[in-house]
Amino acid sequence: MLKQTSYLSKTYGMPEGWTLPVYEKECDGYATAKRVLTTMTPEQVVTEAKKANIRGRGGAGFPMGVKWSFMKPHPTKPAYLVINADEGEPGTHKDRTLMELNPHAVVEGCIIGCYGIGAHAAYIYVRDELHLSKERLWAAIEEAKKKGYLGARPFGKDYAVEVYVHTGAGAYICGEETSLLNSLEGRRGEPRLKPPFPAQAGAFGCPTTVNNLETIAAVPSAFKIGCEEFSKLSDIHHLNDGGVRLFGVNGHVKKPGVWECAVGLTLRELIYDLGGGIHGDKELFAIIPGGSSTPVLRATDVVDAPDEKSPLHKWHGMSVLDVPLGVDTFRGLGTMLGTCCATVMAEGTCPVAAMHNLMQFYRHESCGQCTPCREGSGWLLRICEKLMAGTATMDELDQMHDIANNIMGNTICAFGEGTAMPALGFLKKFRKEFEAYVRGERKGSDAKLALEGMFS
Repeated sequence: MLKQTSYLSKTYGMPEGWTLPVYEKECDGYATAKRVLTTMTPEQVVTEAKKANIRGRGGAGFPMGVKWSFMKPHPTKPAYLVINADEGEPGTHKDRTLMELNPHAVVEGCIIGCYGIGAHAAYIYVRDELHLSKERLWAAIEEAKKKGYLGARPFGKDYAVEVYVHTGAGAYICGEETSLLNSLEGRRGEPRLKPPFPAQAGAFGCPTTVNNLETIAAVPSAFKIGCEEFSKLSDIHHLNDGGVRLFGVNGHVKKPGVWECAVGLTLRELIYDLGGGIHGDKELFAIIPGGSSTPVLRATDVVDAPDEKSPLHKWHGMSVLDVPLGVDTFRGLGTMLGTCCATVMAEGTCPVAAMHNLMQFYRHESCGQCTPCREGSGWLLRICEKLMAGTATMDELDQMHDIANNIMGNTICAFGEGTAMPALGFLKKFRKEFEAYVRGERKGSDAKLALEGMFS
């Protein structure tokens, strides 16, 4: 159900909306952090956070409150809160809007999060190219420090909190939480073996919680209205997917952008009501629902959930376009909600060219640490190149399934699966189109990814 809200985006579009005076006036800025620090214990903060049912907004969808509860005081080591703002997922463009247009929500969320998990320092790890985002965050931190909201005694509470912005290493792999931690420490951006998990040994070998930037920015709003009430803003809070989130849409839509809505929005509403429909009034062909690593859906797909115990049974037989955008609902469709930024493809788009484009990206961004990912991503790309050149065989097309499946579950981090899942998705949904390339019925020179007039 389309239910637009303005908890995270209230200052968007306002003159100087990223500054402290506007945040204090329009959002009652930092009043929630002050109340939390002066009236609640850290244990109470974590218990309350669980009630919000905020699923991680970075892709994995792990409940934020549960992740906070993993943090246990260490007798000799400090704890850290690390914010993942390395927004490198193709098709994703939501976190930068928060950093540029409402950075104080991020800082206030860091204060509450640090207090809840027992940390005194938060590091916001920002993608290297997002210079305006870093500038706005640093400015917000300085404003908050001058008002006494950060530092040795925030709000007069004897609980020091400092927030720092760290420039990322310019690599997609650093969006994976343990690669990010390595990069933060000045090491090569490669994933770590788990266990130990970050809650036991994260940044600098100390207990660490890593949260996505949008996840932490939602915290002040959740605690302001009450975390249980925040959860109920969602139409599918009964599936433990609560609150509001930022929804993005890009690709072949008339109005690409980012909107804040209650969790439960559908793809149809995102594409047609918010995105203005398909460019050139063409038919919808396919959707990548949550960043390029999430398996593609065809516009003609319907829900197959006859089992009454399935979270999707309510929508059995309906179009996938009418299923609420939620972590569990889209997992049930055989894809993922991911970052909740959908890429739309209109009729006439070549799925083989789209997969070739994605495989170029994933081959380039593999850190090379794990053999299945390093070799598999290159192998997939080479076959895609042969398909586009018209030299691939049917055996090689069949081989792509085996290559992708052999990557799944055989790498240290989820990057390998993020490469294999979209490959398997395209091969499953568009097998006939791939076979047409092998038979010479289609050519790479005729393939289209953009529509005429889109950029004129």
